[in-house]
Amino acid sequence: MSDTAQWVHLGTFNTGLEADIVRAALEAEDIPVLVKGDNPGIFGASYQGVVTGGIELLVPDVELQRARDLMPET
Repeated sequence: MSDTAQWVHLGTFNTGLEADIVRAALEAEDIPVLVKGDNPGIFGASYQGVVTGGIELLVPDVELQRARDLMPET
């Protein structure tokens, strides 16, 4: 990743499990991922259900197309 890369929105997921599956797939391909909005509240960090407001994944702009190609079909 270059020093000038910007983080861009890849997608927003309703559950922690969905976000974790995509994050793991991207990281397995050496694509860095930032997770934003993972706020499980009173349920704790292991909660994998619906998260109010969703969980946003961001990737470097130079990796956006490759990340999109690796995302599962919905």
